[in-house]
Amino acid sequence: MTEAGQGHLSLPDSGRSLTPEPCTLVIFGGSGDLARRKLVPALYNLFLDGTLPSNFAVLGIGRKSLSDEDFRAGTREGIIAYSRQRLADQPWAEFERHLFYLSGGIEDPQSYEAIKTRLEKIEAEHSLPGHRLFYLAIPPASYASACEGLQRAGLVRPPDHAGPFCRVIVEKPIGRDLESARQINALVGRVFDESQIFRIDHYLGKETVQNIMVLRFANSIFEPIWNHKYIDHVQITVSEAEGVGTRAAYYEGTGALRDMVQNHLLQLLCLVAMEPPYSLDPDVVRNARIDVLRSLRPIAGKGVERFTVRAQYSSGKFPGPRRLLLHPINEFLVRGQYQQDKDRGVEVPGYRHEPGVPPDSTTETYVAIKLFLENWRWAGVPFYLRTGKAMAKRATEVAVQFKDIPQILFNANPAAPQAPNVLTLRIQPEEGMSLRIISKVPGTKAQTNPVEMNFRYGDAFGAPSPEAYERLLLDVMAGDASLFMRRDAVEASWAWITPILNGWGTYGTKWLPEYSAGSWGPVEADRLIQNDGREWRTL
Repeated sequence: MTEAGQGHLSLPDSGRSLTPEPCTLVIFGGSGDLARRKLVPALYNLFLDGTLPSNFAVLGIGRKSLSDEDFRAGTREGIIAYSRQRLADQPWAEFERHLFYLSGGIEDPQSYEAIKTRLEKIEAEHSLPGHRLFYLAIPPASYASACEGLQRAGLVRPPDHAGPFCRVIVEKPIGRDLESARQINALVGRVFDESQIFRIDHYLGKETVQNIMVLRFANSIFEPIWNHKYIDHVQITVSEAEGVGTRAAYYEGTGALRDMVQNHLLQLLCLVAMEPPYSLDPDVVRNARIDVLRSLRPIAGKGVERFTVRAQYSSGKFPGPRRLLLHPINEFLVRGQYQQDKDRGVEVPGYRHEPGVPPDSTTETYVAIKLFLENWRWAGVPFYLRTGKAMAKRATEVAVQFKDIPQILFNANPAAPQAPNVLTLRIQPEEGMSLRIISKVPGTKAQTNPVEMNFRYGDAFGAPSPEAYERLLLDVMAGDASLFMRRDAVEASWAWITPILNGWGTYGTKWLPEYSAGSWGPVEADRLIQNDGREWRTL
């Protein structure tokens, strides 16, 4: 384990090193799922990798009445279930000494004096300098109470403060539309300076997502052809195999457009379409990303019906226990169960029959969008976005399809055109990329066939990629905001999304189109792309 202030992670995607400062992470919602499944396992993995300083601390804040020992036992179970590296007794015994818990209500003003007292005690015992990160793993409705309570207790320092820093981490969703996003940003901004606010979109922490910039700007073969002259279209797909499950109450008030498109898919779009930044300074990179959002052609009014499709999943059958496949931590157990059950299949109820969903719901579980960027590089190139729940498989990919070659030589037969070249960036579950090219089939005839050139992270580097929250938490400790959303980017994405929501409200329907659970979406989405003479990829 590295000494305080000396642990660092060298980043091949930037050529820089991130040096995390010794600090205390205060998690509001410390007894919740996000802390147990993502945040503490991420810290444990960083601890095992030697990238955390030895003198750090985690203080969970929650309504549940738990002791430090109870909190440690619960996080231990979370690490066993969700960590990418297995729990080991000796490292865990050292790691758990840094975990603490305090019971308190977020709306209770007295809780913040208790937080201050406990922090000062922990920091004195662990020789911590007083650097603090406040993670708001709580509903947005509680942000005001948390931020104002921290401020009243004197726990918020200005960014130009000569002493220890303080930063706040905000989880999505940041609003439901443009107006509510502005309200949340203004609320947090009244207490914290913009330079202290880190808005998390965990997709930006995924290894393959980070590699999009490296692929484009570190390889001379791609950038000259990364434009409307050579690219026919781009498909961005985020498909989820599970239905809404126990999240029905949240999802019913959200839907796929707010839950996935407004943040994850638009962030992927920004990385694929952005102009080369002139440096890797966080704000320079974020400026390049927001320029993409500002270039989006508006979709409003009748255009909503022309360029968007929304649908709900109906009942269907999966070829195995889809929920087990979502957490392949104990991989041998999951695979064994899958083999045992694959012939039996799993029946899935339709969305409107899920517990907690109204029978007349018009909340979309699937969205497909055709959009354009109004700038020089991408003039006339369509981008097709789709995301949905209860689909055929869990997969996220970006597919860049290049234009067809002329109909001469090896593409002279119009009845059997050559398959196009496609560059595919696989985000999950199997991280990597592939390039489809045309090759001659061995033999005496001039016969050609498409072949795939494949790269897999696991095969190439011999180790699993860090989880997204590992990289993002490390960045916050080091003060690097490159992978976080700035206020203007959040509001720019909502400014584009809100007219679509309004259009759906104006031109709504009592019943949405449906697609069978376990399929690739509704026929209406197929028509959206087929009308242009193109097809959705089968992942």
